[in-house]
Amino acid sequence: MASDVRLEPVSERNLESLLSVAAAEADPTDVMPPVEAPAGWSHARREAFREFHRASFAGMPGPTRTRMYAVLAAGEVVGVIRMTRCDEPGAVETGLWLGRSARGQGIGSAALRELLNEAAAAGMRRVVAETTPDNRGALSVLASCGAKLRETDGQVHAELCLDATPPAR
Repeated sequence: MASDVRLEPVSERNLESLLSVAAAEADPTDVMPPVEAPAGWSHARREAFREFHRASFAGMPGPTRTRMYAVLAAGEVVGVIRMTRCDEPGAVETGLWLGRSARGQGIGSAALRELLNEAAAAGMRRVVAETTPDNRGALSVLASCGAKLRETDGQVHAELCLDATPPAR
């Protein structure tokens, strides 16, 4: 399945599919910023999820400086990967989440490779990420794509340089 992974910008066309995956297979705190709402996937939290993603529809030139991509595996939406423009020119920060049923199959690594290609095509030279030392899935994805990892103060900082040839698809 990891060989059939592609990215599609998040839009009204795929937003409800994305919300369905998030509600069925992820914790709200893993897929969106915290909001004042009842626990779980309440109506208010679902609306906040939609608005959070709609805010990024303008992409990196827009107010959020973020392009969100739905991760599709075998044609089905399974999660999100994003890139957010950093203050440093030529650098973006990334983050990824996948529904539980899509984890552990190489989909995250394939999605990150696709994102690295998108970042290189957009003229970026560096992609960075942060996670925690206990997030084994994220660490595995980052390492498999050649990230340099360093741990400081309970956070793992990852850096992927794109100055060389962009990663193979």
